[in-house]
Amino acid sequence: MNANSAAAIHIAADAAACAPGQGARILLVDDEPRLLASLYELLRGRDYQLVTATCGSEALEELAKLRFDLILLDLRLPDMSGHEIMDYMNDRGIEGDVIVMSGEVGIDAAIGALKRGAYDYLRKPYSREELLKTVDNALQKRRLALDNARIAAQLENSEKMYRYLVDSSPDIIYTLNHEGRITFVNDRVQQLLGFSREELIGRHYATLVHDEDQERARYAMSERRLDERVSRHVELRLKCRTGNGGDRTFSNTLTMIGMHAIGMPAPEQGSRRQAFFGTYGVARDITDRKRAEEVISYQAYHDILTDLPNRMLFKDRLGLAVIQAKRKQAELAVMFIDLDRFKLVNDTLGHVKGDELLQQVALRLKDCLRRGDTLARQGGDEFTIVLPELRDRQDAKAIADKFLESLHQPFDLDGHEVHISASIGIAIYPGDGETIDELLRHADIAMYQVKALGKNGHSFYHNSMLDASHQKIALEQSLRKALELNELEMYYQPQVDVATGRIVGAEGLMRWNHPQRGLLSAGEFLPFAEENGLMLPISDWMLDALCRDLARWNAAGGEHVRLSLNLSPQYLDRGDFFEKMRGALGRYGIAPAQIEVEITENICIRNPQYAIEQLNKLCLLGVSVAIDDFGTGYSSLSYLHRFPIHTIKIDQSFVKEIHDENGHFPVILAIISIARGLGLHLIAEGVETQAQARYLQASGCSTMQGYLYHRPISLENFIAVLQAQRA
Repeated sequence: MNANSAAAIHIAADAAACAPGQGARILLVDDEPRLLASLYELLRGRDYQLVTATCGSEALEELAKLRFDLILLDLRLPDMSGHEIMDYMNDRGIEGDVIVMSGEVGIDAAIGALKRGAYDYLRKPYSREELLKTVDNALQKRRLALDNARIAAQLENSEKMYRYLVDSSPDIIYTLNHEGRITFVNDRVQQLLGFSREELIGRHYATLVHDEDQERARYAMSERRLDERVSRHVELRLKCRTGNGGDRTFSNTLTMIGMHAIGMPAPEQGSRRQAFFGTYGVARDITDRKRAEEVISYQAYHDILTDLPNRMLFKDRLGLAVIQAKRKQAELAVMFIDLDRFKLVNDTLGHVKGDELLQQVALRLKDCLRRGDTLARQGGDEFTIVLPELRDRQDAKAIADKFLESLHQPFDLDGHEVHISASIGIAIYPGDGETIDELLRHADIAMYQVKALGKNGHSFYHNSMLDASHQKIALEQSLRKALELNELEMYYQPQVDVATGRIVGAEGLMRWNHPQRGLLSAGEFLPFAEENGLMLPISDWMLDALCRDLARWNAAGGEHVRLSLNLSPQYLDRGDFFEKMRGALGRYGIAPAQIEVEITENICIRNPQYAIEQLNKLCLLGVSVAIDDFGTGYSSLSYLHRFPIHTIKIDQSFVKEIHDENGHFPVILAIISIARGLGLHLIAEGVETQAQARYLQASGCSTMQGYLYHRPISLENFIAVLQAQRA
């Protein structure tokens, strides 16, 4: 076996190994043991060869020992960054596609990874389906690339092995005389092109060449040099016959043929010089290779799900549009579109329906565009658009309005009628930026401004938005330091039994003693915590602080009161929440009956069975459970039967509607009746007037909290109020 044959077999083996589910070798790199174990379990059942590494040095050792088809790489490692590992691979020519997984929210990390050749960038937390789909797509792309290399290697090997084995050759082998007429052709021509060898003998080669390739063929075939450079390679499209064998018309069905032609010299009589005698050629069918190359090239620049340009192709087209706009001194618009409520559809109907929705959205958006506009999918439910050659801003506004109007119509997902909207940010060149990154960033900032103002609309970028964005970043950085600097504090709003006037409980509310902005309520900083992955450490702090404060109250000889804390859905989803709760109670010696966990109705619909299991554990421990803001979410009476609920809290939005104690407020009466019928404790929130209190008490609600009784107060003041009540 020669070297080329061995190379072809090696390439074929690589192609088989990287096929999804057929033994592809994958390196998993993450310094978080739980995430690494979860990732390993997710991929273990798919017939992959999995190798794990918990730090950069382990990853480099594995890369030095083994060849990997795919590397799933965390950017943040204890000893080096994922970017350094990718630089190591690139410097040493180590093969293998890289999927970067990171919790970093900044765009620089993603750009750095993609510049280093990463196949994709997944932001933590990612969904199971998103990860599996990305892994399958990466391996599929690798398989296609290796298939292409295998085909090329086989073609090259076949040329050397069978060039002169004409009778058994898989290629068209031919000879031409000095006039370019066919003097010999093997039987392969009939299998590939549909012509018999008899009818081609004596005909000029040009009758087989596609009209657009005639000049290229003439240049290649007219070679008359008889030195070592006489060999000529050219790719030509040859016509294929359709119909009966005697039909001499040619169809438009074309086959790509690679040709290798060599001049054949003959000695002239009476002279030492050689005269041109004819041409010997081998025509090989490379149609499959061309198609494979086209597929690989197309997939590299297009989104597989929606068939839209991906972010790479979009940036190329935006760059060209910017150059043209600069040359013509014209304006262009860049739009950033984010679908509203898409996550809800994905969570309730599943990712398959979510993908169908994205495909339908892409078709509707394309129908709204002008000729020359480019629509691309950035990823997830985000789309970008470039609108070149604007007359004025009204052109961009008109297209954005068309987008919103087209999305307003319901979507049909196999019988499920779904309604969504979109938030659209618009940046105009050159006023809002002169580079690709500036335009995209400013359009993104404008889109988030629409989100903040209620979604379902569009907004043009202006500089004040950038200032607000910088303030958010500064607030996020300060919030990260607030935990380290002990700037957070628990405040408590007492809950009063109006029949006796005594405090029977309190709701724990977080406050931030900001060094510049003063005391901030939870609503001013918790949304940033949820967006930036800080809810888990903040919730850990809140649980510990609440139990610590209860211990101080109990040590001061206080009477029995129940403190409640609001539980974030992200915190409940974490598997160790129950252990955290039990550990805090034991650490401070708190009776579980003194703690009540408040959940929102949205927790119930995210993963009902899992929520039931977690809440049942709390109840067995002795901790009670309350539904906060009852009636404002996706209410279902079945939740009250299935979930271990002890308390219902009437949302303050319903209480605010009470202006007359003699009025009729059926929603409040219905909630009170539900609580009474199910034997649940009832608390009204946001009570601010005597009329509200009298109506609620007359209707059957005797426990209330609100400014009418107490504002949220610090622990010291809360202890003082309880001690005064006891005295």
